[in-house]
Amino acid sequence: MRFQITTSLALFSVFVKAHLDHDHHDQIPFDHVRFPQDIYRTRHGEVTADSVFSGITTFAKLPWVQCLTRESHVPFDIAFIGAPFDTGTSYRPGARFGPSGIREGSRRLTLYGGYNVPLEVNPFNSGLRIVDCGDIPVTPYDNKYAIKQIEDGHKSLLQREAYSPLGNDSITGQKLLPLSIDGKNHPRIITLGGDHTIVLPLLRSISSVYGPISVIHFDSHLDTWKPSVFGGAPSDQAAINHGTYFYWASQEGLIKNGSSIASIFVLKSLPLSAILPLHSPHGAIRTTLSGLEDYENDDNSGFKRIEAREIDTIGTDGIIKKIRETVGDRPVYLSIDIDSIDPAFAPATGTPETGGWSTRELRTILRGLDGLHIVSADIVEVAPAYDTNAELTTMAAADVLYEVLSVMAKTPLGKTVVG
Repeated sequence: MRFQITTSLALFSVFVKAHLDHDHHDQIPFDHVRFPQDIYRTRHGEVTADSVFSGITTFAKLPWVQCLTRESHVPFDIAFIGAPFDTGTSYRPGARFGPSGIREGSRRLTLYGGYNVPLEVNPFNSGLRIVDCGDIPVTPYDNKYAIKQIEDGHKSLLQREAYSPLGNDSITGQKLLPLSIDGKNHPRIITLGGDHTIVLPLLRSISSVYGPISVIHFDSHLDTWKPSVFGGAPSDQAAINHGTYFYWASQEGLIKNGSSIASIFVLKSLPLSAILPLHSPHGAIRTTLSGLEDYENDDNSGFKRIEAREIDTIGTDGIIKKIRETVGDRPVYLSIDIDSIDPAFAPATGTPETGGWSTRELRTILRGLDGLHIVSADIVEVAPAYDTNAELTTMAAADVLYEVLSVMAKTPLGKTVVG
């Protein structure tokens, strides 16, 4: 009996080894699907619901590509990447769960195909390769190291070349030239935060490809506070947080017309706007201040403020006009704090402020950026633990990014030679 059992086990082991060896040596096609899902289609063959509630949850059910590891060779045009970091927040933590929450809120975006009616584009069917790269590995124990991880992860994606060529200008027919300082056509990265501290390493990454950049910043707070004012700066690392990252970005020369002219401000004793035009607008600002000197420091960091309450007098069209006049036709980085939306519509955030814009108003303003060269973007401060069971905040964040993605899909990152 013992001999029969031993023999049977030996034969079974040989069979398993042969089977594993067979699987190991056979090449599996890149597009192979071992367990295909049923796909519901319209009479024209378009996908309308691709197993929305099954499989891993990526942003808008986009293909998951392990961009930072085993699939780093796969090119793309636009990538979503998470930065689960929240140890730079001052009030309510929890934004480390923002990336997963935003993905949950995005599940239905392609349920009916994904066509954006106001912008007249389907970003998911625009010919661009759009992927979800998962999350950057971020330590919760060491802020200095985590910030470096975010910069390195973002930079490793941004510094690659885009999958699709730029092509020609749709109006003049002239060949488009890249906007980057190295003359290459780079992909765009949309980062899911994370608290707003992550924008400092993201701007460091952006600067490596585009140089100093204009920034469109939607937020209820300035985030240009001096470290001595916001947090007290008890250590070098504590001085970098979600209220001071733009101050440091300005000091490092990452923002166009930022710290590079700070010395002129001191010598001339004039507002920054009287020396050079500002290239970076804040939108939805409604924060309290430590004093009016906060505004002086904000000017010195290179920003023009658009108060949230201005929407009552100039409307969304007026807000859009101010933003477009400020940035002109320069390449811009777009940073969106979910608290730019009123907590009635998006309660799950680190530092909520009443009196903000509605989700509809912010989406309208974002659509008004159509035609701008948005090189990359982020949405931050989504903390799902404070959301309602209806997922109001995560759905709002996903829909906001849908507008951003649509604007990106319509406008290639290129320019024509004038003259």
